[in-house]
Order: sequence, then structure tokens, then C-alpha cells
Amino acid sequence: MRRSLHRAAGAASLSLYLVLAACGGSDSDPVPTPQAPAATPFTVPKPAGANFNVLPCLSQLVAPGKTVASLVVPDTVTIDLSAPSGFPNGRRLTDSVIDITLAALFLDLTKEPVTRLTSLPLGPQANDLPFRPNFPYLAAAQGNVPAGPVALAGFNFRTDPPTSYVRVDRMGMPAVATVVISPSSKIRYNDGDPVDDDQLDYYPDINATLKAYADALSDDFAAAGLK
Repeated sequence: MRRSLHRAAGAASLSLYLVLAACGGSDSDPVPTPQAPAATPFTVPKPAGANFNVLPCLSQLVAPGKTVASLVVPDTVTIDLSAPSGFPNGRRLTDSVIDITLAALFLDLTKEPVTRLTSLPLGPQANDLPFRPNFPYLAAAQGNVPAGPVALAGFNFRTDPPTSYVRVDRMGMPAVATVVISPSSKIRYNDGDPVDDDQLDYYPDINATLKAYADALSDDFAAAGLK
């Protein structure tokens, strides 16, 4: 866990202005926070003495031109076709999106690679069957799937024009809704829009949740040799 981080120079863009992550210490200078509704109290049991300042971490670079803050706010995935593909520049089926996002939030990227959690021998290291090289890319089913009759009628397919849809889902950054947003705010967050993120509606909630997890996990990170 990082105890201090110099604030990034330059204009205060959203990525540098939203300072919420868990790699700052109590010796960091306070960073002004935007005015927003108070966060719902969220507590997790923590070891004695754990009291991390969760302010100055999101200005770290997780990829060229990509700060940690941009992985959280807004909850969208972007792609630059001139840059190498792979999360956070788009997402491949094999990308460990959750592990990469959590490493960026909780570890000091000057001391740990953003793939640090991905390299831990926890969970499946690969899909059980190789992905297909062409659309729809998903791997074939296990075993011999019985071929039954195919119903070609009775379906009610939507025919709405594309302009009728606001977004496909709220899981551009799946670690945000599942980990960073507190349980009491998940429904409201999942029903919200990325524009709400830009307006910092969830800043207090994210700030409080990350601090709770940083305090609770600090001894585990130290025991695992994570920084």
C-alpha cells in the first residue's frame, strides 16, 4: 500500500480531480472534494490501527494516457485503434478485467505491475476450452450436446430502432458496480447513467467504500507482500 504520492501537475481534469483510491496514507496532503450528498455508512471489520487516507491514488497511469481514475469514472470502456488492444484499451475475452482494476485501485503502480493480481494462482487461469477465433468467439460447449428440434416460431423479437436504446448495460467496468459501489447504492448505480458519473454523483459512496476495503485488507496485502 502506498503511503504517499505527489499530486500530478497540470490542469485538474476529472481523472486527477476524482481522488478516491486506496493507496494513499495518512501523511498525504488533503485534496478538496466536490460537494455531493453524504455517502451511506459502509463498514468492514479492519485490523487495529488501520486508517488509510484514500485520496491521492487515481492519478497513477495504468496504461499510456490512461489514469486509474478513468477506469472508475465514467463507467465506460473506450478503445483507441492506434494503440495495442487489451484492457483498459477495449476488452478481450481473455483479459482479467476485475483483477487489473482492483490492482490499479489498491496497489502502488510504481512498485507493482497492474497485472500483479492476475499473476496470483487464484481461480482459473484460462477458459476451460479455447475461444473461437471468429464471431461469436465463445468456446464450444463441453461434451456432446444433443441436437434437439429447433423452434423457429413463437419468438417476439424487438424491432425498435437503435435510437430507442440508451445503453446496452452498466458493466463497462464490472469491478465498479460489484466492488467499488456500496451494497446500499448498487441498485441506484445500476439504474443510473455514465453522465451521473461525470457529475460525481457517486463520489462519496466510492470514497467511503474504497477506504473501508483499504483498511480491512491492509494486513492481508502486507502479509502477501503486496505494496
